[in-house]
Amino acid sequence: MNNSVGNTGRVLWAGLRALLVLTVITGILYPLAVTGIAQAAFPYRANGSEIKDASGKVVGSELIGQRYDLPLKDGEETPAPDLRWFQPRPSNGLGTNSVNTQYSILLSGATNRSGDNADLIKWVTDAKAAVVKDNSTADHKVRPTDVPADAVTSSGSGLDPHISPEYAELQVHRVAERNRLDVAQVEKLVADHTDGRVLGFMGEPRVNVLKLNIALKALSRK
Repeated sequence: MNNSVGNTGRVLWAGLRALLVLTVITGILYPLAVTGIAQAAFPYRANGSEIKDASGKVVGSELIGQRYDLPLKDGEETPAPDLRWFQPRPSNGLGTNSVNTQYSILLSGATNRSGDNADLIKWVTDAKAAVVKDNSTADHKVRPTDVPADAVTSSGSGLDPHISPEYAELQVHRVAERNRLDVAQVEKLVADHTDGRVLGFMGEPRVNVLKLNIALKALSRK
């Protein structure tokens, strides 16, 4: 009986010591080491890839897309886009938060529907018509065939911060007109903010919408 109790005590004490040692190593020392290395070697990435405007104020993250909308009007369920700015990909979220009603939580994602789904076809058709209408100006008409896929579909996460150069170029005339800028100036802005393929062969060329709009804001103030 005494041997059994003694053996049990030794096993429990050994388990407790292992728990304490592993807690210190994996719960304190390892996170501190990883955080220290990240802050020393990759501070920009480690701190969320924050983007600052010309005044030095943090206005977003390089990794998270943002919308550029007008204030919501009475009776509207969704705000209209602010056409002074380059617009991102559609953000087709999963809906409003229904679990925690105390805080407003963004739930994002893509529509997981087949290509022949009637709702998806209507949504893309309506979105294409809106892109054509919004981006046509008095001296530049956008054709439905000019609209790239990323202008009417969301990304897998719904939070893609990039658009294709084709979608950015499609918006140039509208942005130039709304901001009273020369089209050539805005075209150069898009070209300067177009990133190529990673290492020259991975992925596709892309434009970070937040960075582009920060540059547009600075240009329009000159």
